Amino acid sequence: MKNPKSNLRFRENVEGVVAARREFLKTTALATGAAAAIGATTSMGFPYIRDAKAAETTTWRIQTSWPGGIGLDFFKEWCGTIAEKTGGELAFKPFGAKDVVGDFQLFDAVKNGVLEAMNPFTLYWAGRIPAAVFLSSYPLGLRNPHEWDVFFFALGGRELARKLFAKFDMFYVGHIHHGPNIIHSKVPILSIDDFRGRKMRLPGGMVAEVFQDAGAKTTLLPGSEIFPALDKGTIDVADYVGPAINYSLGFHKATKYISMGPPGFMSIYQPVDLMDLTVGMKPWNALSPQMQAFVEGEVCVYSDMHHAGIQKADQEAWKKFEKAGTTVTRLSQEDVEAFTKLAVPRWYNWANKDKVAAQAFKLQLDYMMSGSLGYVTPDMVKGQTLKWG
Repeated sequence: MKNPKSNLRFRENVEGVVAARREFLKTTALATGAAAAIGATTSMGFPYIRDAKAAETTTWRIQTSWPGGIGLDFFKEWCGTIAEKTGGELAFKPFGAKDVVGDFQLFDAVKNGVLEAMNPFTLYWAGRIPAAVFLSSYPLGLRNPHEWDVFFFALGGRELARKLFAKFDMFYVGHIHHGPNIIHSKVPILSIDDFRGRKMRLPGGMVAEVFQDAGAKTTLLPGSEIFPALDKGTIDVADYVGPAINYSLGFHKATKYISMGPPGFMSIYQPVDLMDLTVGMKPWNALSPQMQAFVEGEVCVYSDMHHAGIQKADQEAWKKFEKAGTTVTRLSQEDVEAFTKLAVPRWYNWANKDKVAAQAFKLQLDYMMSGSLGYVTPDMVKGQTLKWG
């Protein structure tokens, strides 16, 4: 790696996650094939998978949606460990946002073989795949990372995602956590009413529609184009990811305020924004079953490391925003209830776009209405119906 200290930091972070994951991987189906391949190990304790048939290194070109900051750093550092972990059988060649294609062209780039894989914000594909809105955080939906893990690993979410992407000749390996999204603004946002008339960047899909219902004038921009738009005054308000990455992108230079939900509810509209690793079906099928199992397990490890590392960086970023003179404002519980009234009809609108979207949403709705969570009550969804049960 170009930055040895950064790579050492990554290794130290990931070793702790690997130790915690090891027992999990031994007991899950995705690790069944990999277990047979674990023989020799590297100094980091990763499985040595290379066999006699692997005469050359297979290299995947992977572009992420991260335009910079610690998100891009972690992505590149993780990619740089794959060749060592696999004994040179597989390597990931990382690219940042727009390095090869535009952010919104990633889907076609993987589908058409320009890239072997992508690490996008899954929500970006809502226009192509309606169910994509339910493969990532949406307004007032599942609120914590472990709830999304339950959806994907235990309730059938990952299988649904794989069927969806298979139609486009791609393999959805798995989801990747990073954290909640926050809102940066040139003016204070003190209540839901303050969004009315504001020119606001959002990721599209259901999220944009809910803010449109609140009166905002929304536009869709990739992460790399947000700061220039704020700086020029093209937009007044912008949603993007968490404080560490947003600070590194310079948002504090173009805005004076950060708006969040009530204490303990950092983001009411995308509390657990999700990325993923998706691979072209041809390069995926070219891997051995053991290597496929390894990549699946590795994405789980990376998701944990990525999420924890960004949350750690966020703690320092809050201090930087304070020093820069940024003011943090919070919406009230009354605002949460007002947004919920706007969000629920949009849930059903998107779920009724096709059968798979309905299936994904129904799994989440049942979970949110269960005794485990209780986010949703029968009164909240009264009068709403699904076309597909």
